[in-house]
Amino acid sequence: MKSRSVKEMMVPLAEYASVQETATLLDAVKALRKAQAAFDQQRHRHRAILVIDEANHIIGKLSQHDVIEALEPNYKEMRNQTEEGSMHRLGLSDAFFKKTLEQYHLWEKALEGLCCKAADLKVKKMMYTPVKGEFVKESATMDEAIHRLIIGRHHSLLVTTDRDPSEIVGILRLSDVFEFVGDSVLECELPSDAA
Repeated sequence: MKSRSVKEMMVPLAEYASVQETATLLDAVKALRKAQAAFDQQRHRHRAILVIDEANHIIGKLSQHDVIEALEPNYKEMRNQTEEGSMHRLGLSDAFFKKTLEQYHLWEKALEGLCCKAADLKVKKMMYTPVKGEFVKESATMDEAIHRLIIGRHHSLLVTTDRDPSEIVGILRLSDVFEFVGDSVLECELPSDAA
């Protein structure tokens, strides 16, 4: 398997969808669609949006999950009554999910007036702020990057320069890493069975 660095695999920051922290969800969706259209069609489409502050520093990410969850405000109430982010990992039954859907009146009216909601929701209120383990240096090996992705269960890592860990130059996506691993598996030559 050919070894590659994170820098070779990352999507440069200039090619990734981004919006200002003051943007609306509508602005974010437009930016994502624009970046998807301009991106190399041989690669996986972007599925997240980076959020930048007024000094053009990345301060957050907005995933597909974040966007959809933000459209149903009752999830916030439900999360406040449970341990943050733990419900989906507990192996809860279908009956439990149905009961919470009914109890919290989830999605009863969430899809009504979607355009108005998207124009009112601010990105800063729904973005996710990356934690320390979601950054990787551009010179890091794929071994390190894969380890960070798997242990942290991240969909992407923010790539920093070697000289300044606060300077972000790209994003390493799990979809690209998966493709790299899959290509490497297919390159393996297994000895043929001697029959």
